[in-house]
Amino acid sequence: MAGPLLCPTCGEAFGDEERFCPHCHVPLVRADAAPVPASARRERARKIKPQYAEGELVRVARAQHQAEAELIQGLLLEEGIPSMTKRSGGFDVPDFLAAGPRDVLVPSSGAEAARDALQPGRSQLASGGGDAGEV
Repeated sequence: MAGPLLCPTCGEAFGDEERFCPHCHVPLVRADAAPVPASARRERARKIKPQYAEGELVRVARAQHQAEAELIQGLLLEEGIPSMTKRSGGFDVPDFLAAGPRDVLVPSSGAEAARDALQPGRSQLASGGGDAGEV
């Protein structure tokens, strides 16, 4: 028989009838299961804090182009906030181009934290850098 089911986050053991940890909301794994090397996608998902992943999507920032939107997404991910980008409406630029403004959207439960994380000067001042500029 296989080993008990464990929560990979908190380490609590559960019986075979459970599939998810009721506290951490992550899938349970077998205690004797060989560890699977984490892909880049999985490592990214591990950074997301569940409390910031609930609710409707709301706009928290507007980027001038795709590269700036990806930078904002990276800043939010470091805070544990999931995000996505969407081309801003009203611009006549083909979808396959990186040009054109983008809206950065986050779940409503993480909107306040996202706005705090994107405050001008917050990121670089916290790390000892200079002026972070405006988002």
